[in-house]
Amino acid sequence: MSLKRKAADLAAKEAGKKTKVNGSITSFFGAPKPKAGEPAGKATATTTAANFDKEAWVAKLNDEQKELLKLEIDTLDDTWLPYLKDVLVSPQFLELKRFLGKEIKSGKTVYPPMKDVYSWSRHTPLNTVKAVILGQDPYHGPNQAHGLCFSVLPPTPAPPSLRNMYVALKKDYPEFKEPPKKGGLLTPWADRGVLLINTCLTVRRGEANSHQGKGWETLMQKVIDTVAKVRSNGVVFLAWGNPAAGRVKAINAEKHLVLKSVHPSPLSASRGFFDCHHFIKTNEWLVLRHGKDAAIDWDLNVDPEEAGV
Repeated sequence: MSLKRKAADLAAKEAGKKTKVNGSITSFFGAPKPKAGEPAGKATATTTAANFDKEAWVAKLNDEQKELLKLEIDTLDDTWLPYLKDVLVSPQFLELKRFLGKEIKSGKTVYPPMKDVYSWSRHTPLNTVKAVILGQDPYHGPNQAHGLCFSVLPPTPAPPSLRNMYVALKKDYPEFKEPPKKGGLLTPWADRGVLLINTCLTVRRGEANSHQGKGWETLMQKVIDTVAKVRSNGVVFLAWGNPAAGRVKAINAEKHLVLKSVHPSPLSASRGFFDCHHFIKTNEWLVLRHGKDAAIDWDLNVDPEEAGV
């Protein structure tokens, strides 16, 4: 039995005891048309993306903005761009892009590779988000960071925090098996609707936190707020550690589920993370809220080629 199937079955039993809220899976994944007279801001992610004229927006940018934002224009998924575009042209973000350009031109190695900075947006388009896992800083070693928090590229083995996540997962789902060769690739989760984002998207090689406070945090807070606003039928936010908890403090707990715990780092995991049961709690809530098909399959035993690597 898959991890998703087991969670769905358990939650379905609970559903018989509780009143299901907005239980139609269509209400969660579909793209209903805005009601007559409904403000544009109330439109769904799919509707807004369809109505957004990317070419017209790019045409209005000046030459420097087009150069600085080439990465965003070329690699940020189109479902996210309409909601993030105003932050992208802000003075702070443009200064961040100038800073990154100087880092690279000076010969410094920056992770993840530029093509992967926004891979989270492509693996998990806005209209597919079911859950959000918040990280802080990308890994700063070679062949690790690739744009998804906690995830590393093969053949790099899973780092300590991710191994602790596996321990917690196995407590929720005893049949969970770690990926072969001690792997840590989380693209299967991202492709199934788990938004894996760091609050800072780049880092200098070998220097943790070296790009913090430069402007990424403002953009990623907008990402979090956008999910909360647009995916208004309800998603799960998993916030591990005080910095992550601070990012979700304004989330409407009546619309969404916010799960908080200490960070899975070896420095803190023993203080409650292993027994937080966030993985099964996520699925139980999603099933009760949206139906059994909304449960997330946490299995990671997927061929790397199938996982988009």
